[in-house]
Amino acid sequence: MRNKSSSVHRWNNMDYDILVKIFMSLNVMDLISVVSQVCSSWRSACCDPILWKKLDLCIQISDSCIYAPLQSDAWSYSVSNNNRLMNILKTTSNLSQGNVTCLIFNFFEYVEDEHLVYAAKRNRNLKRLALPIWSRLTVSGMRKAFKYWKGLESLTVPDFKSPLKLMKAIGTNCKNFSELKLTCNLNLDYANAIVKYVPKLKVLSLRATIVFNKETLICILDGLKHLEVLNICHCEFVFRDSTFSTSLCQELDKTIIEKGSRLREFLACQTNSCSICQSLKHYEFEKVRREDEVISLAL
Repeated sequence: MRNKSSSVHRWNNMDYDILVKIFMSLNVMDLISVVSQVCSSWRSACCDPILWKKLDLCIQISDSCIYAPLQSDAWSYSVSNNNRLMNILKTTSNLSQGNVTCLIFNFFEYVEDEHLVYAAKRNRNLKRLALPIWSRLTVSGMRKAFKYWKGLESLTVPDFKSPLKLMKAIGTNCKNFSELKLTCNLNLDYANAIVKYVPKLKVLSLRATIVFNKETLICILDGLKHLEVLNICHCEFVFRDSTFSTSLCQELDKTIIEKGSRLREFLACQTNSCSICQSLKHYEFEKVRREDEVISLAL
């Protein structure tokens, strides 16, 4: 008993700053399921704001832990997965104490309104959000969440049923919003919604998406007066000509090149030499979301 008590005493007396530096090398699951449970001083160090600027839930871990979404779970819903995600959001919120400024959901997680709204209520200083590929998020849920995220500046978003309403919710609530990355196809209606509701957008990445019609890009380039950076690397373009026939291509129209060249950064591929474009069908979708030629949008 004496040895055990002495051991606990040594753990408790470790220097706070040293603990924080050590914990910075750990992932979020190590912090919430192991380290924070050791003793009171370790738990206190686990609450240090420097550990919680970025909350990345994309780690893959064993099934024995409380949070282990795998690719096979992406297209299914279960109560256990739902509860598991809520548990991790509650635990991280208790430790982070509202200091999270960047939240990255696991690419394969099944997120519902209750998850997003809870995260919004507990992390009101959020500036950057990356949503998963699959979710049951509704317009109502997104509106509720964005009301708490007044300072949101950057969003990575997959396909969403009502892009116009999504952009409206952002434009209404997030006055500092300036960066958007889409991991879904872009058509003219979506482009018009972006121009209408987030007209002060400065950075837009369409990396590895399909863009429908030349007018879609022209709408973006002409309509977003504050746009500084546009990334269309690895995109495919579906254009319709005067005979209403469609064609799939990767080459850019001269008009688009001219308009894009006026931006501070206009990122596009060299059609015949891009290895990612050539292997895009076999490219991991999570990499498409996490990687980006625009440094500020890379996860």
